[in-house]
Amino acid sequence: MSYYADTHAHIYADDFDRDRDELLSRCQDENVRKVIMPNIDQSSVDAMLEVENRFPNQCIATMGLHPCSVKKGFERELYNVETWLAKRKFAAVGEIGTDLYWDKSFWSHQQEAFNVQMGWAKQYGLPIII
Repeated sequence: MSYYADTHAHIYADDFDRDRDELLSRCQDENVRKVIMPNIDQSSVDAMLEVENRFPNQCIATMGLHPCSVKKGFERELYNVETWLAKRKFAAVGEIGTDLYWDKSFWSHQQEAFNVQMGWAKQYGLPIII
């Protein structure tokens, strides 16, 4: 049987706390059976994994450091990503990449974080979400 997958949804965000259950129910009604949740940074991990635990057949967690979260001291954030990747299986490494829309001052750091996470994707045999 065919179904749809939402390949990029941050439905674990606080903005969805009030209507997350209804939203996911409507997804099921419309044949959207899988929702892939890209991580943002350390602050989003617990909420993302909680949603995955509540909806294990529908919501799928990934692990990565979003480029907009790459700031001074980003190495600590990368350490947390690496720790999670070693601890359990994720569907992909993501959301990763570079993002110059909001702030160009950390572009070299974003490039470094992107390259490091690409290496982890190869190491763990995971696809990436850019």
